[in-house]
Amino acid sequence: MEPEVRAFLQRIVWTLSIALLWLMINTIAGLRFELAILDGTHKTATSLFYIWLFVSLFLMLKLFRKWWKEHL
Repeated sequence: MEPEVRAFLQRIVWTLSIALLWLMINTIAGLRFELAILDGTHKTATSLFYIWLFVSLFLMLKLFRKWWKEHL
């Protein structure tokens, strides 16, 4: 396999793997520990969960943009 094709496929696999890991972590934390549920009461843990969710999403997308901006 050519090195450029291998690097491209590896970039795809890494992107999908990190995105799925991020999704699983946040889904488990949000649903299993009931941090994503907004039931009318204000909990500090719920606020921290949503802050983590948006900050980690921003950082993950920034990382992906950096990876995909580089030329092979």
